[in-house]
Amino acid sequence: MNHKLILIRHGESEWNRLNKFTGWTDIDLSKNGKKEAIDAAKLLLLNKITVDLAYTSMLKRSIHTLWYILKYLDRSWIPVKKSWNLNERHYGALQGLNKLDTIKEYGAEQVQKWRRSFDETPPKLTPSDIRCPGNDIRYSNVEIDKLPMSESLESTINRVVDYWKIDILPNFKKNKKIIIVAHGNSLRALIKYLNKINNNDIVKLDIPTGTPIIYEFNKKFVPIKYFYLKDI
Repeated sequence: MNHKLILIRHGESEWNRLNKFTGWTDIDLSKNGKKEAIDAAKLLLLNKITVDLAYTSMLKRSIHTLWYILKYLDRSWIPVKKSWNLNERHYGALQGLNKLDTIKEYGAEQVQKWRRSFDETPPKLTPSDIRCPGNDIRYSNVEIDKLPMSESLESTINRVVDYWKIDILPNFKKNKKIIIVAHGNSLRALIKYLNKINNNDIVKLDIPTGTPIIYEFNKKFVPIKYFYLKDI
C-alpha cells in the first residue's frame, strides 16, 4: 500500500485578488478563497481521502483554509501543527505593493528576477519597519536572527526542507495521514526537494490555489508520483 501525503495551497486571498505582493503579511481569504477551500474538501471526501494530522503556516489565509477543510471533513478534532517554516516566501520591502505598480517603478525585468529567479532576494526591510517579523508577537519565540527581512526562493527552500526532515517526515513515517496547507513558494520548495527538480525548472512551477496535490510514497517513503486531485 502506498502512503499518501496531501499538499494544498491556501485559497485565494484578498491580496491575491488585488495582485499585491503578500509574503508574510497576514491577509485573510477572499470570498472565492473560502469557496476554493470547501471545494478542495469536497474533492478529498469524494475520493475517500482522510487525514489525522495537519500542518500549516502561521498565516491566517492558510490556517483558515485548513479550518474550512477540516470542518467539511468532520476532522476538526485532529492535531494541527503551525510553523513559520511553512510561511510564504518573505518578499521584504515589496510586501503590500501592487505588482503592476512595482513593474512601473523598477521595470519588468527586475521584478521578474525578484519573483522568479532562484537566488534573487527582493529589497530587505529595515529593522525599524513595522512589517519586520521581529515586531510580530506570533514570532516572539523565534530567535531574532532566524527571522528573514527578505528571502530568495533558495532560502525559502532551506527552511521548508529542514522542517520536513526534522518534524513532518518522522510523523509521516509513523503512518500518519498528513495534510499540509501552506503557500505557493513553501509548497514549491517542498516539491522541488521531493521531485529533485533543478533550480531552473522549479521557478517555472505554478501551484494553483485551493487544489489538492496528492503525493504517493512507497514503503521506504520515497515519492513515486504526484498529481492534482482535480485531474483524476
